[in-house]
Amino acid sequence: MASMSYAVSLRVNELGVRIALGAAPRDLVWLVVREAMMPALIGTALGLTIAVALAHALRAQFSVINPTDPLTLATVTLVLIGIALIACYLPARRATKVDPIITLRAG
Repeated sequence: MASMSYAVSLRVNELGVRIALGAAPRDLVWLVVREAMMPALIGTALGLTIAVALAHALRAQFSVINPTDPLTLATVTLVLIGIALIACYLPARRATKVDPIITLRAG
């Protein structure tokens, strides 16, 4: 979350200008969350693909459990996506509270 917060703090001037030009706070939150969730979604999809491929390759090592249990994979995926969403949403929401006057004077 710290790196996402830092990335949003670098865009505070841009977001302040957007607010000054009339952008709705929900539109700014959506903008930041959409851009930040793309790497998280791509990484999760790649990780899930690699995990399933490795599970099939190591199937002989797992005699008691099913390494590709759909419930487990779905749960882990949803938890990771949820954490990424929270890590994106909180800094984006905080950035919408920027005073556009201060941002315009500082820029």
